[in-house]
Amino acid sequence: MASVLVASNRGPVSYALGEDGSLDARRGGGGLVSGLSAVSSQDSVWVCAALGEGDREAVRRGIGEPGVRMLDIDPDVYADAYNGIANSVLWFLHHHLYDIPREPVYDAEFRRRWESYRAYNRAFAEALAGAADEGAAVLVQDYHLALVPGQLRELRPDLRIAHFTHTPWASPAYLRMLPDDIREELLWGMLGADEVGFHTWAWASAFMTGAHIDSATGVAEPSFPAGDHRRTVNHRRWAGPGANRATEVKVYPLGVDAEELRALAYRPAVDERLAELRAEVGDRKTIVRVDRTELSKNILRGLLAYRELLTTRPEWRGRVVHLASAYPSRQDLEVYRSYTASVAALAEEINAEFGTEGWTPVLVSVKDDFTRSLAAYRLADVALVNPVRDGMNLVAKEIPVVSEQGCALVLSREAGAYEELREDALTVNPFDVSETAEALHTALTMPHPERTDRTKRLATASAALPPQRWFLNQLESLRGPA
Repeated sequence: MASVLVASNRGPVSYALGEDGSLDARRGGGGLVSGLSAVSSQDSVWVCAALGEGDREAVRRGIGEPGVRMLDIDPDVYADAYNGIANSVLWFLHHHLYDIPREPVYDAEFRRRWESYRAYNRAFAEALAGAADEGAAVLVQDYHLALVPGQLRELRPDLRIAHFTHTPWASPAYLRMLPDDIREELLWGMLGADEVGFHTWAWASAFMTGAHIDSATGVAEPSFPAGDHRRTVNHRRWAGPGANRATEVKVYPLGVDAEELRALAYRPAVDERLAELRAEVGDRKTIVRVDRTELSKNILRGLLAYRELLTTRPEWRGRVVHLASAYPSRQDLEVYRSYTASVAALAEEINAEFGTEGWTPVLVSVKDDFTRSLAAYRLADVALVNPVRDGMNLVAKEIPVVSEQGCALVLSREAGAYEELREDALTVNPFDVSETAEALHTALTMPHPERTDRTKRLATASAALPPQRWFLNQLESLRGPA
């Protein structure tokens, strides 16, 4: 039994199944891993899903890491819940990605998949209920597990439950696209928590404004006072599942561990990759972006802005290189495969239009290469972060921490990081290609002293709430006064 429990789709360890039947455990990193390390392994447990055949085989053999409980959920149920609902409905909803004339379509197939999503969440709720001490603290992570707090509250009303959403939260208009009963179930699930957390006040406010009065769920619509409600929004409470209880909404803007990131960025392997990039770039300026090929990251408009920069500001031809790292993401979904192909094709078009024998305008890497990304961070003169909508976007925080000569940050106002970094970034409307092209020009021509000063302030803001402290702040708040 545990006094601290974490629940997430992906756990801190995964298993690879060898041809000889052996299992190789690979441990991950990140804020939850480092945060939970501050809690005794005897008092904590991490509940996660078995994601592949190696994980499922480990569960079947009874192999596991101390403090980790992996759930072998039926593969068909998992596929429906993960790809059919979490990534194809909730992700699109919260990031405002729907092609409205065609999507969404909530039909019988959607409701069949929603049943799987409910069952997937129920498996987590039951596992947590069975592993928790009386009054334990449970920290549930992200949109994959939005129903868990409400389900767990019914099973174990004694527990202290938190839910953190790492994505944006849908605007009220988008949230109303969901069928009424599904929307109410989603909100009911979230409001089973004692605390609901987001990266920014923008997403927290969207969540609260999107709640509505309903006699069955007890969800109440908030009314905000005049003036800046940010100072009072974290005190607004709603009734949730269970009698005589309420849910508090809080904001925890995740930052980076500057010391750890710099240590990673200055390893010999990164030095070698940096030397290779310098040889390719020469003495030209660099515009750096690092993203997954995720629809919300807006890579295509970023490339269009770069093309417009070269078109309208011909003085930059031959004097700048765009280093773009685009990690393939969710390639099991056709729309993501198509998007990844479009990114590569547009980069080739720009190189064909403007490139010369001695200059390749875009150096794009469509593969998972963290070493290259860290080298690009160090080389960056300009960082381009222009998502259409993003829960936080840690790349906007990582590049200023690592950049050797200081970098100018071109930042979308729709990134969660905007709330913390906007004073020292060049902020843009992510849909405005011309504005983004002009911001790139301004960034490239920024005087070195100004760029250096801005980078220092950006780096300080970026490291204000590093991952371990981010996690522990939530745990301490959930537990209440000692």
